[in-house]
Amino acid sequence: MIDSHTHLASTPGTDAELVAAARAAGVTRILTIGTDAESSRRAQAAAEAHESVWFATGHHPNNATGYTDAHTDELREIARHPRCAAIGETGLDDYRDYAPRPDQERAFAAHIELAHELGKPLVIHTRAAEEDTVTTLARDARGLDVIMHCFSMPARLEECLDHDWWISFAGNVTYPKARELAFAAEQTPLERLLVETDAPYLTPQPVRKERNQPAYVVHTARFVAERRGISYGELEAALHANSARLFGW
Repeated sequence: MIDSHTHLASTPGTDAELVAAARAAGVTRILTIGTDAESSRRAQAAAEAHESVWFATGHHPNNATGYTDAHTDELREIARHPRCAAIGETGLDDYRDYAPRPDQERAFAAHIELAHELGKPLVIHTRAAEEDTVTTLARDARGLDVIMHCFSMPARLEECLDHDWWISFAGNVTYPKARELAFAAEQTPLERLLVETDAPYLTPQPVRKERNQPAYVVHTARFVAERRGISYGELEAALHANSARLFGW
């Protein structure tokens, strides 16, 4: 199995412990995500230390206050590392008032340009900002592999698929009240599907009382497989093929 989006640096336990637990659960590929330069370098170190780990570098929109070209230059340097598989996470967040919207927009635009420049996939965070996020991507991200991380807008699934974006489901798809999201997991074409933990957040329902970790992506995968009426093995094979094509691991 794969975990297409996690935050090892924020998850309780050492990288070695988390990777070992994931391997024991059958998780053989992990993409750990940077949310600023410091966490990106920690993600890089994890990827250098563990064969199953790759990383992405970016400034989360909630960390975008005061974003300048100097931040982009630093991300560019990090992103040239051979184990860097993607740019992001980036996007727009109007749910939390952590960074001014103009700073978020400037960072978002810079990440899109950097993904174009380096030919890497783009990992998207959007919360309470769906319209502006989709409009920006449709206008500026053509030709990029766009990953809608922690997919949370099932009403716009067809629109996202029309743009050939990747749809990544996190543990919240397993929650009893997330019926529309579960239906979206059924409807997403198998060749555009990913699963993730977003650890340490969004722990899947079967282990919801615990802090999330990469090993727990198997619970989300089992849920998605059951909802789609396919075997876990069939889903696993598709996700390995999808992620290998996308991230080059």
